[in-house]
Amino acid sequence: MWKIGNVEIKSRVVLAPMAGITSLAYRNFMKQFGVGLTVTEMVSDCGLIYGNEKTIEYLKTTNEERPVAIQLFGGDADNICKAIDIVLKENPSVDIIDINLGCPVPKVTKTGAGSALLKDPKKLYEYMKKICDYSPIPVTAKIRLGWDDKTINFMENIEVLEKAGVKAIGLHARTAKQGYSGKANYEIIRDLQDKMTVPLIISGDIYTLDETLQFLDISKATAVMVARGGVGNPRLIEQLNHYFQTGEKLPDASLEENISYLMKFTDMLIEEKGEYKAMMLLRGIAPKFFDGFPNTKRIKNALAQTLTTRASLTRILSESDK
Repeated sequence: MWKIGNVEIKSRVVLAPMAGITSLAYRNFMKQFGVGLTVTEMVSDCGLIYGNEKTIEYLKTTNEERPVAIQLFGGDADNICKAIDIVLKENPSVDIIDINLGCPVPKVTKTGAGSALLKDPKKLYEYMKKICDYSPIPVTAKIRLGWDDKTINFMENIEVLEKAGVKAIGLHARTAKQGYSGKANYEIIRDLQDKMTVPLIISGDIYTLDETLQFLDISKATAVMVARGGVGNPRLIEQLNHYFQTGEKLPDASLEENISYLMKFTDMLIEEKGEYKAMMLLRGIAPKFFDGFPNTKRIKNALAQTLTTRASLTRILSESDK
């Protein structure tokens, strides 16, 4: 058990926000494997302010997934504060507001949002202080090591974020310029949690139980944020949570288990999005359930290229048995 402000969290596993993936169905599907805190896809402050229906859809949560954080992004603190009002009006049961200071995508950073905010710690302090003072619920932030290799300023940014009033900090152990390429650098954040006053949540290259335990040992972090490593491999969440509770290492999922997970997720996604839209999303997600298993290239290609209905999914899976 650990806390973000007054919010109690039962597992040290946090489900990362991923655009186009961490919809309501995905979060509820992953929750059952031992997620302690779910975070929505990142939500545009201006999208909320202008009443964009698709943006407002992102605010839907369920009681089952709580505690839950809504992740907001935007370059102007006043607009973030307006967005917080809309979030809490639309969904009063939200537990935490998470501010995205880590997104490296140019269409976000060129507006002064995401990881662009890491460039100037003084401005970052003013921005986050206004937001933390305004929000009636705990505020967290997701950052990176810095903008690029020449400006690795995570320690300075952590200090200003703590001073501004954030209740936890998620750190992706890459720079913004790295995007998702290269290796996450955990050595540079050795013993970082010992130097902080709020919980540290680490992310980046969280793909296996053993490697994740190494990263936690290096950083001394309170929690771990599972992103791409959990897509198609929900057992990773279960392995982490089980280890934290018992010290026992569970085996990886079998192919049969992963197929059963895929079918369960498919039905939840269809219920949320409708069959066709769910299948279009699954073209990118379903093949991941076969990563690491031998002789699955043909089935992965078929899933990525021909999925249109649930029946087509079951047909592809049945053909793989022959």
